[in-house]
Amino acid sequence: MGLWRVRGAGLGINLVDTAEAYGDGHSEKVMSKAIKKVGRDNVFIATKVGGWHLRGDDVKKACAASLKRLGVREVDLYQVHWPDPWSQVPLRETMKALEALHRAGKIRNIGVSNFAVRDLKEARSHLSRVDIVSNQVRYNMLQRAIEAEVLPYCKREGIAILAWSPIGKGILSGKYHDGKRPKDRIRAEEDLFKPANLRATVPLIRELRRIGRVHRKTPAQVALAWLRRHPHVIPIPGAKRASQSEENAGAAGWSLGGSEIRTLGSILNRLRLDTF
Repeated sequence: MGLWRVRGAGLGINLVDTAEAYGDGHSEKVMSKAIKKVGRDNVFIATKVGGWHLRGDDVKKACAASLKRLGVREVDLYQVHWPDPWSQVPLRETMKALEALHRAGKIRNIGVSNFAVRDLKEARSHLSRVDIVSNQVRYNMLQRAIEAEVLPYCKREGIAILAWSPIGKGILSGKYHDGKRPKDRIRAEEDLFKPANLRATVPLIRELRRIGRVHRKTPAQVALAWLRRHPHVIPIPGAKRASQSEENAGAAGWSLGGSEIRTLGSILNRLRLDTF
């Protein structure tokens, strides 16, 4: 929800997720305008420290810069955007800096993003006063790698999953097919949108539409409801337009039936995508 709109607050949306990496801080500046309009107490603010700011002093400076751009005194959730794959900065140093920010009242909760179980375990071992409350990872009906280890671990440990790309960058909305692929450079080059993969998703999209007609919901709303069947999974869909915020909000307040979940599961088990 880095592109969340003020209108979303009136629809019951109160979690906004951004990062210093989004537009080199521009997203946080845009967010500050929205926060002022709806009121700080009506918004749960989540942002992230970039991978180039993981040194202890850099974490604190990055947090101060994010607070300034957001126009707030503290954020509700401060996340490590991704772990350092080359271990140039000890994870202990980063986590201790986050804990210091928590003690100072600059952040209310500590979270991580794109962390495997081994990274989560190590990060948690370096915290003495607080624990990690969330792990933001990619999760949707077509990209379910976290179901092997991350999802069960987080469920067992009481760590919330913030699911980014919950409708597969739009593919689960039914908007795209073999004859209509995304035109923007980023998505057009993704393996997910290969013609073969788009053809393979046809049975799934057809079922999402069918279930959607029963509940008077869109395919994207059904895909978001599928994620919400896990109580500890919080989908964070993006929105470029107010209408998309409205559609995202419409995914809440209802649930899929057991038979619908089983039917979707059966289709997903048969689904074979070109590896990506």
